[in-house]
Amino acid sequence: MARIRVEFVYSGLRVRNLRRSLAFYRKLGFRVHRRGQMGHGGRWVHLAFPGAAQRVELNYYPRGNPYYTPIRTGTEFDHLGFRVSDVDGWEAELRRRKMPIVARIREPHENIVYTRDPDGNWIEFFGPVAE
Repeated sequence: MARIRVEFVYSGLRVRNLRRSLAFYRKLGFRVHRRGQMGHGGRWVHLAFPGAAQRVELNYYPRGNPYYTPIRTGTEFDHLGFRVSDVDGWEAELRRRKMPIVARIREPHENIVYTRDPDGNWIEFFGPVAE
């Protein structure tokens, strides 16, 4: 099996109000790197800090969204994001290591597998879209 490259890329934060959070992080000096909408209706914004390689991803899930949960102070951490060279191969490796697979997304523009740490924090591994 070819070696799968894994690269830590970003930390995700769950936010109550995307506009308010964007204003706060911009005031700190972050710049919007990318933004988008998830297939289930949530929205995300990747923020970059000048000179830093790692990104911050703000995630907003509206009420009724399958990933929505009420936020209490201290529960805003959403997930860690890793880029992998082969998502299917890494999913097989996670299963071999007996790590829980909590979600698998295969959409035209997304190829993602999630596991969860012992405290319930999600860890995302994303990579090239399978052809």
